[in-house]
Amino acid sequence: MAKLYFLHNHSACLIAAVFLILNMGMRAIIADDEDRKVYIVYLGSLPQGEFSPLSEHHNILADVLEGSSPKDSLVRSYKRSFNGFAAKLTEKEREKLSNKDGVVSIFPSKLLHLKTTRSWDFMGLSETIERKPTVESDVIIGVLDTGIWPESESFGDEGFDPPPKKWKGVCSGGKNFTCNKKVIGARVYNSDNDSDDSARDIEGHGSHTASTAAGNKIKGVSFYGIAEGNARGGVPSARIAVYKVCFQSTCSDSDVLAAFDDAISDGVDIISVSLGALSAENLNENSLAIGSFHAMAKGILTLNSAGNEGPQIYSVESVAPWMVSVAASTTDREITTKVVLGDGTTLAGSSINTFVLNGTEFPLVYGKDTTRTCDELIARWCIEKCLERSLVEGKIILCRSITGDRVAHEAGAVGSILQEFDAPTIFPFPISTLNDEEFSRVESYYISTKNPQSNILKSESIKDASAPVVATFSSRGPNSIIPEILKPDVTAPGVNILAAYSPISPVTTEAKDKRLVKYSILSGTSMSCPHVAGIAAYIKTFHPDWSPSAIQSALITTAWPMNGTTSAYNDGELAFGAGHVDPVKAVNPGLVYEAFKADYITMMCNMGYDTKTVRLVSGDNSSCPQDTKGSPKDLNYPSMAVKVEAKKSFKVGFPRTVTNFGSANATYKAKVINTNSHIKVEVNPDIISFKEEKEKKSFVVIVVGKGLDSVEAPVAAASLVWSDGTHSVRSPIVAYAI
Repeated sequence: MAKLYFLHNHSACLIAAVFLILNMGMRAIIADDEDRKVYIVYLGSLPQGEFSPLSEHHNILADVLEGSSPKDSLVRSYKRSFNGFAAKLTEKEREKLSNKDGVVSIFPSKLLHLKTTRSWDFMGLSETIERKPTVESDVIIGVLDTGIWPESESFGDEGFDPPPKKWKGVCSGGKNFTCNKKVIGARVYNSDNDSDDSARDIEGHGSHTASTAAGNKIKGVSFYGIAEGNARGGVPSARIAVYKVCFQSTCSDSDVLAAFDDAISDGVDIISVSLGALSAENLNENSLAIGSFHAMAKGILTLNSAGNEGPQIYSVESVAPWMVSVAASTTDREITTKVVLGDGTTLAGSSINTFVLNGTEFPLVYGKDTTRTCDELIARWCIEKCLERSLVEGKIILCRSITGDRVAHEAGAVGSILQEFDAPTIFPFPISTLNDEEFSRVESYYISTKNPQSNILKSESIKDASAPVVATFSSRGPNSIIPEILKPDVTAPGVNILAAYSPISPVTTEAKDKRLVKYSILSGTSMSCPHVAGIAAYIKTFHPDWSPSAIQSALITTAWPMNGTTSAYNDGELAFGAGHVDPVKAVNPGLVYEAFKADYITMMCNMGYDTKTVRLVSGDNSSCPQDTKGSPKDLNYPSMAVKVEAKKSFKVGFPRTVTNFGSANATYKAKVINTNSHIKVEVNPDIISFKEEKEKKSFVVIVVGKGLDSVEAPVAAASLVWSDGTHSVRSPIVAYAI
């Protein structure tokens, strides 16, 4: 028995030792994986003759890897134009590989950002692009927003000459606010609270939008090391005039109109307005439409954010045809926040997380398991007063709600994993938001694991090859006020935009969050709008005499064509209008669709406004026809839209006139791009010739359809492209029955 007893204990010791070794091995593998970094291994040109690069790359890795397979280590194989690969390696493996024959070089895969902002380079407006700095310095952008932080480096005036002679504004920014040769004017409008009489930005929004449009180039900017690069505006040499109309995130219509009134008279060239109502308003009851109409009449183009009420249809708020309505989309820089589960699974989430948790793993708990007072179905959403601190403190909590972060933080969680919101958000503690599929994977892991663990890593920037994609939050058309005017007009970068910020404004609204920064990352159509304002100013430096509608036309007709990311009808032209702005091509559009005050007045008559009203609006003797009435679709707009009755045949004509802004002798041929079987498009005439600049030619676009199904296929889209072999002048055509 004694012997048997001894053997029994000996076996137990052996088993325990085996488990200990296996456990140590697993920990070593996990640590090994954590020590791995991505390196690029450059092997030079492709060899001649029969050669399998992928096989060679696997063989090379097999010789140096310790504890990992070539398949798991290999990140990318370069095999079409040159020879090399990217792989996850430890420092020891990197050193071994660097000594192998045939390796030209091996170096870390760094994140390259040229940056804020990356958005300008993404659109093609690089730092080396052709500019006219002297003319650019005479361009003044008026920004209606929350003010500005004048001491920010983005608004320094080193190297600037005195303000342009045309400037008639003032610097009335209040106490301790000083303008300079960059920020040449400031006014404050606060009809609701006289105690705040300073143009100084205490919220960050106004500084962000102003620097996006016209900020100086500032090197080495980041948000706690995230999205690091050079911050610059679209027209760094331009001047900024500040009109503070918003306080505590709200803006009074009366203040907005007062700012328009001043800005027009002050002599600004472009107006950027990143604000709006929660829904579209009639033109005559819309302070932005009214103010921008009068700006247009004085030769000033207004750019306006489309709204953040998407993806619902009819949610676009910026509807007036004399304003450019800007949607928001992504750039090729994506910010991701990884979630690492206890079983080694790594999931790429979305948020802007600056924190590094003090530890490799933390207990994971579901909101539904942290309550003694709420129903489980409610508690899984981390609703207020549901979470028990004793069950949450020191743990990472899983919440089905994007709004569960504040409750989780107050309950003592060290971090939280939430369901996804498409625009990464800054949170006051470690958070990653996952899409439905990956969130379900965490749920499955949590349910199947006795002691679930997780970690949330600091955010990092990666390349997004799918960009540009319209953000879910970006407001969609159709235009609820003027159904025949397609809105939004275009889309521009509005997700993860790094720009100047107020250094006294916390980066989140939570009182416990004491982080203060000079540059922050924001998302919204508020961010896309100043991008297009900067582009409009850039165009104006090449063409100072262009009308607002000519600049607007150039923006629309040269935009990048885009495709919806889903089959949903609210994910195409109703989301992005003509497409993504192209600042380089917009300088030389070839043809433009111009409209002036009289044309807009005619459109208003066609909408039902009477002579008395339009005369008040125009300030002249304009009159509405008594006998004949046209349609708003007849406005000489660069895009074409029509609302039709469901399941009924239709035939619609769009009369248009283009002005030759290209070569004196040019012939343009019409091409219709139409993959939709529900409509047919004809152009008459389909060839137009010009003999001189500024010459005008007219044509009619005829759209015929057998009827659109308001449920199955409510939207049919095509496009008209006029081309002379050099220019491509593209107009979207949309018929809808929704």
